[in-house]
Amino acid sequence: MIYRLEAGATRLRRTKWGGIADERFAASGFFRVGQHEGVFWLVDPEGGRFLSKGVNTVRFDQDEIGGSGRRPYAEACARKYGSKQAWRAAAADRLRGWNFNTLGCWSDELVAGAGASPLATAPIAELGASFHFHRREQVFPDVFDPDFGAHIRDCARRRCTLRRNDPSLLGYFIDNELYWSPDWRGAEELLTLFLNLPPRRPGRIAAIAMLQEHYRDFSQFNTVWQLPANSWEELGRMHGVEPPFFRMPPGGLNDILENKCNLDNPRRAAFSADCDAFLAVVADLYFEQCVAAIKAADPNHLVIGSRFGYQPQPSVIAAAGRYLDVISLNCYEFDPSGIIDAYAISGKPCLISEFAFRGDDAGLPNSRGGGPRVVNQVDRARCFEDYVQAALSKPGVVGYHWFEHADEPAEGRFDGEDSNFGVVTIDDEIYAELTATMTRVNAAAERLHANSAALQAAEDLARAEDLAKAT
Repeated sequence: MIYRLEAGATRLRRTKWGGIADERFAASGFFRVGQHEGVFWLVDPEGGRFLSKGVNTVRFDQDEIGGSGRRPYAEACARKYGSKQAWRAAAADRLRGWNFNTLGCWSDELVAGAGASPLATAPIAELGASFHFHRREQVFPDVFDPDFGAHIRDCARRRCTLRRNDPSLLGYFIDNELYWSPDWRGAEELLTLFLNLPPRRPGRIAAIAMLQEHYRDFSQFNTVWQLPANSWEELGRMHGVEPPFFRMPPGGLNDILENKCNLDNPRRAAFSADCDAFLAVVADLYFEQCVAAIKAADPNHLVIGSRFGYQPQPSVIAAAGRYLDVISLNCYEFDPSGIIDAYAISGKPCLISEFAFRGDDAGLPNSRGGGPRVVNQVDRARCFEDYVQAALSKPGVVGYHWFEHADEPAEGRFDGEDSNFGVVTIDDEIYAELTATMTRVNAAAERLHANSAALQAAEDLARAEDLAKAT
């Protein structure tokens, strides 16, 4: 049920971080996770009930026009404010004025302390991604490589140790939008991608070893895969291992269709099982090692996920739940409810680390970039409210981060994106309808979320009743 959040409600006493100061949780000096009456919360350093309400890419030098060396937003802000430090102070106070309390990813962290009240920070450690780029033939970090553990421990020491006593640090994202399963970037499975690593790479050896362990002999394996090879040794030398089937991205109706296809075709079901078994091992190794590396360097702060770009297979969500403090997901839908429900199997709270809506009245092409396009700024504001309300009606959600602070250049940034994502224009002019709605919704967020357990119970009961009538 959607309803409008009304302004003018009783003011709640808040900590300096923006959390609700009602003594339900004890202060620890750092952000942590808490639960009260079936509802997950973040707990701020002063013990306040905290929802992370953030904006990504809050930075003076946002978005170079691809290949030009020009940064129009920085040029506009230099003229308007005179200095970067003056811009930082203005940006910080403006965000707090809109009832945001967190600097999301890729932000200038000096903004956090530049205003009258502090903002929490949520940086990306880039552990797996940096190893991925170190081994350029990989599409996913080779978690079987003996150098992987040493690499992420070294990265965590360099990037996290000095932050261990910082009360403003909400937590660390491990990575951003790694490729786990078929999504908008491609239809490959991690298993086939690892089988196509160069010969003698640890990940390829591990993938073949897992298949050998599962199948009695090569002919049994090749009944399913039907590759032009006659032995495990030949498979180890093959170039261009082709999957016998392609699966749809996980989630929703796709899962129902996949299950039907597997029931109709035992070979396809066996291939799917091979892919899922390998993915489960990769996910477990990735999250176990990355979380351990961060916690060894900084035992005081949360590890808040790897910003899933698309809903992965359930085995990945389960592995994330075993090791993470908070699971983060990027969700560019009108309604995030179904996606949030899919992550609930983890038993861990969720943070929406990216979402946005683009208005076609902003004078930008909106030709590239994630998320729905809507007609105008009034629609953007309405969509923001509906989205946040749907998210906070879920007991497991502990925050939401809007993408992003300023609009992208009409000419396109480094990857060609040219969209109306901003809460301000590229000239630093405020989108009045959007920010007014954000201010009101952000102020009411904790009150709405406190009722989420009851809302979820009512939703579950209604679903059960509908199912009973249908059967």
